[in-house]
Amino acid sequence: MKKVLFITYYWPPSVKASLHWPLKMIKFLPEFGWQPSVLTVEEDTFSSKDDSLLNGIDKSVEVIKANSFEPFNIYKKFTGRKKDEQLVASETISTVNKSITHRISIWIRMNLFIPDARVGWYYPSVKKGSGYLDKGNINAIISIGPPHSSHLTGMKLSKKFSIPHIPVFIDPWVDIVYYKNFKRSKLTVALDNYLEKRVLHTSKSAIFVTKTMRDDYIKKYPFIKNKSHVLYWGYDEEDFKNITSNNQGDEKSIVHAGNIFDFQNTPEFWKQVKAEINNGRKLKIKFIGTVSPGIRQTIEKTGLNSYTEFLGFLPYDKMLEKLGNASYLLVCATEPRHVPGKVFEYLRTAKPIIAFGNDNEEVKCILEKTNSGMMFRYSQNGKEFFEKADSFTTDRSKVKAFERRNIAKGLAEILNKT
Repeated sequence: MKKVLFITYYWPPSVKASLHWPLKMIKFLPEFGWQPSVLTVEEDTFSSKDDSLLNGIDKSVEVIKANSFEPFNIYKKFTGRKKDEQLVASETISTVNKSITHRISIWIRMNLFIPDARVGWYYPSVKKGSGYLDKGNINAIISIGPPHSSHLTGMKLSKKFSIPHIPVFIDPWVDIVYYKNFKRSKLTVALDNYLEKRVLHTSKSAIFVTKTMRDDYIKKYPFIKNKSHVLYWGYDEEDFKNITSNNQGDEKSIVHAGNIFDFQNTPEFWKQVKAEINNGRKLKIKFIGTVSPGIRQTIEKTGLNSYTEFLGFLPYDKMLEKLGNASYLLVCATEPRHVPGKVFEYLRTAKPIIAFGNDNEEVKCILEKTNSGMMFRYSQNGKEFFEKADSFTTDRSKVKAFERRNIAKGLAEILNKT
């Protein structure tokens, strides 16, 4: 059996959403002739923890951990937070917070940490990875970004040991949507572009989790056209074996799972939800994960506080239970290149999906092809969804194409060509 090293900063018990793709690829790859090992950080001090995720890792998977310099510990001290206080992703880049310490922290984050705030992991990960590769017969290296600093580790180890490197882009690099409301210097952007281009140029292949992102990268770097691939986020059928769909009677719940940021706010939709309630419809909004200050303010301003539950972080299996009990599922795409990973878990539940995203034809196409919901622009209120929600019957035969076992098979085929 051939061997592949995954470089992923996020790893259980971290609950960062981007770890689920490599976690499931690692689970299924042995079925297709590839034995994975993992290079990760010693401790992710930023993300919440879910120890249950450790149960899904086969004991045969070797996990190598490297220490890291964590700038978020300095951020806590600088902004007056307690050392053991859990940071909220949507708050650390919120545009609502106007304090001078927050604004200085944002500028430092956007301009001095290149390519990202995890760059302090680069040298320790290269050192630890080199020690591992000196001993093991590894046939390929896969790096997962974000954080895109993981790709720098992959590129360095690839060059040092002459092992093919395949970067996986869960999100774009230089122009990731998180940056759009903040200023980055020309020098910062130029250096970031240089690193991105170099990683792609030296890679054996490149993988993107959306077709639109791949197309966008091909326009920017035409040389990757014949070595780039799309492997969607997908879902794991086994995760749903104990999930049942419950009928809630007259009360209908709208559930959003995952972090939601200021730039994903849907003020017209919140107004429509309130109008539906005023017209006698029994609706409840439930947020699983972190909710940005701007969205919380809009919820309150719209008069929806008493109809809204902020459930915070939930273990993965409990989150899936909430999806199974939902009436409608809400997803907010950040940009045209973004197909949120939760879309595929939503699809598996077969619950009606209401999506928001400007010019996001890929999400719209997936929803229409599977007859699972509707998509709207952020300026729209989604009224038509409430009128048609009961008519959506998800086509499960089409949803099965997104099972992660099938996606892992596609990854194995790419690896076989390295």
